[in-house]
Amino acid sequence: SGPEEEKQNRGSMTGGDVQADLAQAIIKGFKGDAERATELLLSRMKPLEIIEKEIVPSLDLVGKEYESCSIFLPQLIKSAEAAQSSFELIRRQLAKDGSEGSEERGRVVIATVQGDIHDIGKNIVKVIMENYNFRMIDLGKDVPPEKIVEAVRENGADIVGLSALMTTSVSSMKTAIDMLRKACPGVRVIVGGAVLTPSLAEYVGADHYAKDAMEAVRILGRK
Repeated sequence: SGPEEEKQNRGSMTGGDVQADLAQAIIKGFKGDAERATELLLSRMKPLEIIEKEIVPSLDLVGKEYESCSIFLPQLIKSAEAAQSSFELIRRQLAKDGSEGSEERGRVVIATVQGDIHDIGKNIVKVIMENYNFRMIDLGKDVPPEKIVEAVRENGADIVGLSALMTTSVSSMKTAIDMLRKACPGVRVIVGGAVLTPSLAEYVGADHYAKDAMEAVRILGRK
Protein backbone atom coordinates (compact mmCIF):
# COMPACT_ATOMS: atom_id res chain seq x y z
CA SER A 1 0.00 0.00 0.00
CA GLY A 2 1.30 3.43 -0.96
CA PRO A 3 1.61 6.50 1.27
CA GLU A 4 -1.75 7.88 0.09
CA GLU A 5 -3.61 4.67 1.01
CA GLU A 6 -1.85 4.55 4.38
CA LYS A 7 -2.88 8.16 4.99
CA GLN A 8 -6.51 7.21 4.30
CA ASN A 9 -6.20 4.27 6.67
CA ARG A 10 -4.87 6.44 9.46
CA GLY A 11 -7.04 8.74 11.52
CA SER A 12 -5.95 10.44 14.70
CA MET A 13 -5.76 7.83 17.44
CA THR A 14 -5.73 9.50 20.81
CA GLY A 15 -3.95 6.64 22.54
CA GLY A 16 -5.81 7.53 25.73
CA ASP A 17 -8.97 5.46 25.45
CA VAL A 18 -8.12 2.54 23.17
CA GLN A 19 -11.68 1.19 23.19
CA ALA A 20 -12.98 4.55 21.94
CA ASP A 21 -10.16 4.54 19.37
CA LEU A 22 -11.25 1.16 17.97
CA ALA A 23 -14.89 2.26 17.81
CA GLN A 24 -13.94 5.48 16.01
CA ALA A 25 -11.61 3.64 13.61
CA ILE A 26 -14.44 1.31 12.57
CA ILE A 27 -17.03 4.09 12.34
CA LYS A 28 -14.67 6.28 10.25
CA GLY A 29 -13.35 3.32 8.24
CA PHE A 30 -9.64 3.64 9.18
CA LYS A 31 -8.13 0.15 8.76
CA GLY A 32 -4.68 1.05 10.07
CA ASP A 33 -6.09 2.59 13.25
CA ALA A 34 -8.44 -0.37 13.74
CA GLU A 35 -5.49 -2.78 13.60
CA ARG A 36 -3.37 -0.74 16.01
CA ALA A 37 -6.22 -0.31 18.50
CA THR A 38 -7.04 -4.04 18.30
CA GLU A 39 -3.42 -5.00 18.99
CA LEU A 40 -3.42 -2.80 22.10
CA LEU A 41 -6.79 -4.13 23.28
CA LEU A 42 -5.67 -7.74 22.87
CA SER A 43 -3.10 -7.12 25.60
CA ARG A 44 -5.81 -6.15 28.10
CA MET A 45 -9.12 -7.72 26.99
CA LYS A 46 -10.28 -11.19 25.97
CA PRO A 47 -10.59 -11.55 22.17
CA LEU A 48 -14.30 -12.39 22.20
CA GLU A 49 -14.95 -9.51 24.60
CA ILE A 50 -13.48 -7.09 22.04
CA ILE A 51 -15.89 -8.43 19.41
CA GLU A 52 -18.91 -8.28 21.70
CA LYS A 53 -18.26 -4.96 23.43
CA GLU A 54 -16.43 -2.95 20.77
CA ILE A 55 -16.76 -4.24 17.22
CA VAL A 56 -20.42 -5.29 17.14
CA PRO A 57 -21.81 -2.06 18.69
CA SER A 58 -19.69 -0.01 16.25
CA LEU A 59 -20.97 -1.99 13.26
CA ASP A 60 -24.53 -1.69 14.56
CA LEU A 61 -24.13 2.09 14.75
CA VAL A 62 -22.72 2.25 11.21
CA GLY A 63 -25.62 0.08 10.01
CA LYS A 64 -28.19 2.41 11.59
CA GLU A 65 -26.48 5.46 10.04
CA TYR A 66 -26.58 3.79 6.63
CA GLU A 67 -30.27 2.87 7.00
CA SER A 68 -31.09 6.49 7.90
CA CYS A 69 -28.98 7.77 4.95
CA SER A 70 -26.58 9.62 7.31
CA ILE A 71 -23.76 7.79 5.52
CA PHE A 72 -23.59 6.15 2.10
CA LEU A 73 -22.34 2.88 0.63
CA PRO A 74 -18.62 3.78 0.21
CA GLN A 75 -18.39 4.70 3.91
CA LEU A 76 -20.27 1.54 4.91
CA ILE A 77 -17.78 -0.56 2.92
CA LYS A 78 -14.80 1.23 4.51
CA SER A 79 -16.23 0.58 7.98
CA ALA A 80 -16.80 -3.10 7.18
CA GLU A 81 -13.19 -3.39 5.92
CA ALA A 82 -11.84 -1.73 9.09
CA ALA A 83 -13.88 -4.16 11.22
CA GLN A 84 -12.67 -7.08 9.11
CA SER A 85 -9.01 -6.13 9.69
CA SER A 86 -9.74 -6.08 13.42
CA PHE A 87 -11.47 -9.48 13.20
CA GLU A 88 -8.44 -10.91 11.41
CA LEU A 89 -6.10 -10.02 14.29
CA ILE A 90 -8.58 -11.44 16.81
CA ARG A 91 -8.95 -14.64 14.80
CA ARG A 92 -5.17 -15.09 14.78
CA GLN A 93 -5.08 -14.58 18.54
CA LEU A 94 -7.87 -17.12 19.05
CA ALA A 95 -6.03 -19.64 16.88
CA LYS A 96 -2.86 -19.06 18.94
CA ASP A 97 -4.79 -19.49 22.19
CA GLY A 98 -6.38 -22.64 20.82
CA SER A 99 -9.73 -21.47 22.19
CA GLU A 100 -11.49 -21.51 18.82
CA GLY A 101 -10.73 -24.18 16.26
CA SER A 102 -11.14 -23.81 12.53
CA GLU A 103 -13.71 -26.61 12.43
CA GLU A 104 -16.98 -25.67 10.73
CA ARG A 105 -19.65 -25.14 13.40
CA GLY A 106 -22.66 -25.34 11.11
CA ARG A 107 -24.00 -24.37 7.70
CA VAL A 108 -26.33 -21.40 7.77
CA VAL A 109 -28.56 -20.17 4.95
CA ILE A 110 -29.21 -16.49 5.66
CA ALA A 111 -31.64 -14.16 3.88
CA THR A 112 -33.78 -11.06 4.16
CA VAL A 113 -37.28 -12.31 3.36
CA GLN A 114 -39.38 -11.50 0.30
CA GLY A 115 -40.78 -7.97 0.24
CA ASP A 116 -37.96 -6.55 2.37
CA ILE A 117 -34.91 -4.82 0.86
CA HIS A 118 -33.05 -3.97 4.10
CA ASP A 119 -29.96 -6.12 4.48
CA ILE A 120 -27.36 -4.26 6.55
CA GLY A 121 -28.39 -6.07 9.77
CA LYS A 122 -28.23 -9.42 8.00
CA ASN A 123 -24.80 -8.55 6.59
CA ILE A 124 -23.46 -7.71 10.06
CA VAL A 125 -24.74 -11.05 11.40
CA LYS A 126 -23.09 -12.81 8.47
CA VAL A 127 -19.68 -11.19 9.12
CA ILE A 128 -19.80 -11.98 12.85
CA MET A 129 -20.87 -15.59 12.34
CA GLU A 130 -18.24 -16.23 9.66
CA ASN A 131 -15.68 -15.18 12.24
CA TYR A 132 -17.10 -17.82 14.59
CA ASN A 133 -16.53 -20.53 11.93
CA PHE A 134 -20.09 -20.87 10.68
CA ARG A 135 -20.30 -21.44 6.93
CA MET A 136 -22.66 -18.75 5.66
CA ILE A 137 -24.73 -19.11 2.48
CA ASP A 138 -26.03 -15.58 1.88
CA LEU A 139 -29.06 -15.35 -0.43
CA GLY A 140 -29.29 -11.54 -0.22
CA LYS A 141 -32.50 -9.54 0.19
CA ASP A 142 -36.11 -9.84 -1.02
CA VAL A 143 -35.69 -13.63 -1.22
CA PRO A 144 -38.72 -15.80 -2.17
CA PRO A 145 -39.52 -18.70 0.22
CA GLU A 146 -38.90 -21.29 -2.54
CA LYS A 147 -35.33 -20.05 -2.98
CA ILE A 148 -34.66 -20.43 0.76
CA VAL A 149 -35.91 -24.05 0.74
CA GLU A 150 -33.85 -24.81 -2.38
CA ALA A 151 -30.67 -23.37 -0.81
CA VAL A 152 -31.12 -25.45 2.37
CA ARG A 153 -31.44 -28.63 0.30
CA GLU A 154 -28.56 -27.81 -2.05
CA ASN A 155 -26.11 -26.90 0.73
CA GLY A 156 -27.16 -29.40 3.39
CA ALA A 157 -27.71 -26.48 5.78
CA ASP A 158 -28.79 -27.25 9.34
CA ILE A 159 -29.65 -23.64 10.25
CA VAL A 160 -31.65 -20.88 8.54
CA GLY A 161 -31.37 -17.22 9.58
CA LEU A 162 -34.17 -14.92 8.39
CA SER A 163 -34.31 -11.16 8.74
CA ALA A 164 -37.19 -8.68 8.44
CA LEU A 165 -37.24 -4.96 9.13
CA MET A 166 -40.76 -4.19 7.92
CA THR A 167 -44.06 -5.37 9.41
CA THR A 168 -45.32 -6.07 5.88
CA SER A 169 -42.68 -8.78 5.43
CA VAL A 170 -43.62 -10.80 8.54
CA SER A 171 -46.22 -12.82 6.59
CA SER A 172 -43.55 -13.67 4.00
CA MET A 173 -41.29 -14.89 6.83
CA LYS A 174 -44.12 -17.10 8.14
CA THR A 175 -44.69 -18.56 4.65
CA ALA A 176 -40.97 -19.34 4.30
CA ILE A 177 -40.86 -21.09 7.70
CA ASP A 178 -44.05 -23.08 6.95
CA MET A 179 -42.45 -24.28 3.70
CA LEU A 180 -39.19 -25.16 5.50
CA ARG A 181 -41.08 -27.23 8.10
CA LYS A 182 -42.62 -29.35 5.34
CA ALA A 183 -39.57 -29.63 3.06
CA CYS A 184 -36.68 -29.65 5.57
CA PRO A 185 -38.13 -30.79 8.92
CA GLY A 186 -34.81 -31.00 10.83
CA VAL A 187 -33.60 -27.46 10.14
CA ARG A 188 -33.35 -24.88 12.97
CA VAL A 189 -34.73 -21.42 12.18
CA ILE A 190 -33.50 -18.25 13.87
CA VAL A 191 -35.09 -14.87 13.14
CA GLY A 192 -34.23 -11.25 13.83
CA GLY A 193 -34.63 -7.70 12.60
CA ALA A 194 -36.06 -4.42 13.83
CA VAL A 195 -39.70 -5.49 13.51
CA LEU A 196 -39.29 -8.86 15.27
CA THR A 197 -40.10 -9.59 18.92
CA PRO A 198 -40.07 -12.90 20.83
CA SER A 199 -43.86 -13.19 20.43
CA LEU A 200 -43.72 -12.46 16.68
CA ALA A 201 -40.91 -15.01 16.34
CA GLU A 202 -43.22 -17.55 17.98
CA TYR A 203 -46.08 -16.53 15.66
CA VAL A 204 -44.00 -17.11 12.50
CA GLY A 205 -42.91 -20.52 13.82
CA ALA A 206 -39.19 -19.84 14.42
CA ASP A 207 -37.10 -21.91 16.83
CA HIS A 208 -35.14 -18.90 18.09
CA TYR A 209 -35.29 -15.12 18.22
CA ALA A 210 -32.05 -13.11 18.36
CA LYS A 211 -32.07 -9.39 19.12
CA ASP A 212 -28.57 -8.93 17.66
CA ALA A 213 -25.62 -10.71 16.05
CA MET A 214 -23.94 -11.77 19.30
CA GLU A 215 -27.14 -13.33 20.58
CA ALA A 216 -27.42 -15.27 17.30
CA VAL A 217 -23.89 -16.62 17.82
CA ARG A 218 -24.64 -17.57 21.44
CA ILE A 219 -27.87 -19.36 20.48
CA LEU A 220 -26.35 -21.22 17.55
CA GLY A 221 -23.24 -22.12 19.54
CA ARG A 222 -25.49 -24.25 21.75
CA LYS A 223 -26.10 -27.63 20.20
